[in-house]
Amino acid sequence: MSGPIGQLTRGTTGYNRLRRSDRWLVHAPRVRAALAAAEDPLVIDLGYGALPVTTLELAARLRVVRNDIRVVGLEIDPDRVQTAQAAESRVVQFGLGGFELAGLRPVLVRAFNVLRQYPVEAVHEAWSTMQRQLATGGLIVDGTCDELGRRACWILLDENGPVSLTLACDPFAIERPSDLAERLPKALIHHNVDGQPVHALLSAADRAWASVAGHGVFGPRVRWRAMLELLHDSGFPVVPARRRMRDGVLTVPWPTVAPT
Repeated sequence: MSGPIGQLTRGTTGYNRLRRSDRWLVHAPRVRAALAAAEDPLVIDLGYGALPVTTLELAARLRVVRNDIRVVGLEIDPDRVQTAQAAESRVVQFGLGGFELAGLRPVLVRAFNVLRQYPVEAVHEAWSTMQRQLATGGLIVDGTCDELGRRACWILLDENGPVSLTLACDPFAIERPSDLAERLPKALIHHNVDGQPVHALLSAADRAWASVAGHGVFGPRVRWRAMLELLHDSGFPVVPARRRMRDGVLTVPWPTVAPT
């Protein structure tokens, strides 16, 4: 086959940078179901960066869902692959690859802080290239976060296209929900303008956040949960959390934010 599809990214990474998305993956019903049903529980971490730390963390966390999971970290830079291979184990391997996923057929792909560095015109082709390689029932997470992982946004996709958008943060580290706008995935960040659905969602979240300011006396996590309840009561189809999480998480179905 031809070489890896994609371009070299900056490679910025850090310990626990992707902890919020990892926690979400471990508890999201659709992700858990896909991993449980997979004949081969193969997960790909695409574009893990200069060091393999987040790939190793992902493998450790997902083994809570299924202990026979395998994780392959793919990078387009041979030097990064060589560095990472020193950390290989029975559970985690590393190889050269891009959006073609090195010809593998994973049930889950995580591509974090990858497409954010591409032109917006390249996003849908990258999605399609990865989707063609998915195992039956497979899923893709295309996300972006800040350097410390305190603010993160990601899109969940299946073989047909986007399924949902999730915003996640440390509620202690924001002034309002729209602070996460700067971390929207590439497919949405340029649509955060008046008249577009994602802008309407963030604006409504800000209004709800202001309306429940009184809950702040109990802490920003309680205030975040109150904001979610108010958003839901206002007609936004907020996906309910199965448990109380330390993170501020807001998930909505893709049609709620799909660009028009």
